[in-house]
Amino acid sequence: MPEVKAESPKQIIAKKTTYQEPKDTKPKTTLNLGNLFKPITSKEVTTDEKPKITSPDKPMTDEELSKAWSALTESRKDQAATYQLLSRGYQREGNTLTIHLNNPVEEPLLISIKTDLVSYLRETLGNNSLQLKSHLADVAASKMIYTNKEKFEAMAEKNPLLKDLRDKFGLDPDF
Repeated sequence: MPEVKAESPKQIIAKKTTYQEPKDTKPKTTLNLGNLFKPITSKEVTTDEKPKITSPDKPMTDEELSKAWSALTESRKDQAATYQLLSRGYQREGNTLTIHLNNPVEEPLLISIKTDLVSYLRETLGNNSLQLKSHLADVAASKMIYTNKEKFEAMAEKNPLLKDLRDKFGLDPDF
């Protein structure tokens, strides 16, 4: 029967936590300040590298755009916040789509999905000049109504005949 050496917990921890110096401590690249003001020379294109050929933008119709938008919205159905944001729709002005946001919390969400959203729409519609921007809707801060008198005054603003009824019947809105 082979004999097994028993190690103490301190010996085991010492083996696991020993620091090992990295093999190569030199930086991979350095910045040469001497080349800072030299003009940049263009590289010659080799046979391996092919220049990117961009096709002209196809005009997109509202129907194609709405189909692509609804397909994207349905693909995000498992992400509730993103789905709600996209299902609100958009407003189109030429090649610019504007998404209206209700509160500032939605802005980071839109920023996180913006690149995927724009690249999907550009690829699907064949229009590389498509842009996406957001607009935060101004929400008017309304005064909170707490007391009975404030409730009555708010209702009286909507219907001035309530004041006449209060005076006619001698009612007290505070009670």
